[in-house]
Amino acid sequence: MDISGEQRIPASREQVWKALNNPNVLRKCLPNCEALEKKSPTEMVATIKIKVAFISTSFKSNITLTNIKAQESYTIISEGSSSIAGSIKASMDVHLRDDNAETVVDYTIRAELAGKLAMLGSKMIDSSAKKAAQKFFEKLCKIMVAKAEAAAAAVSQG
Repeated sequence: MDISGEQRIPASREQVWKALNNPNVLRKCLPNCEALEKKSPTEMVATIKIKVAFISTSFKSNITLTNIKAQESYTIISEGSSSIAGSIKASMDVHLRDDNAETVVDYTIRAELAGKLAMLGSKMIDSSAKKAAQKFFEKLCKIMVAKAEAAAAAVSQG
């Protein structure tokens, strides 16, 4: 499965980079994220509940950040499994670029599925993955807008 896209975020590249590396922000943005713990600057562990067709389970995923170019790009590698659904190995290349007052996030996701998830068919999995990416970026945009509004309010009061 390969998915790619781009998302505009109404914030500077520095702010978006910080958000994309903040476990508290990521926990809020990842759909159905039950837990996210930062183990080191490049390692996290996440527990995410998924529901695709007749499969509903929680995955515990080990996440590693590689190819890091601060405020520019990185690769996120995630490996997770569930005794009920099988396993997922995914990598996501993320690139940030400036566009006026916004940051454009380009991403490409490659995933390999095994077990029951692999039997569901690529159309169903692709659709679910695209919806999850859309929800992630919608939440990230809301968080970034709220932070900008709070900063503007603080400046106007100060």
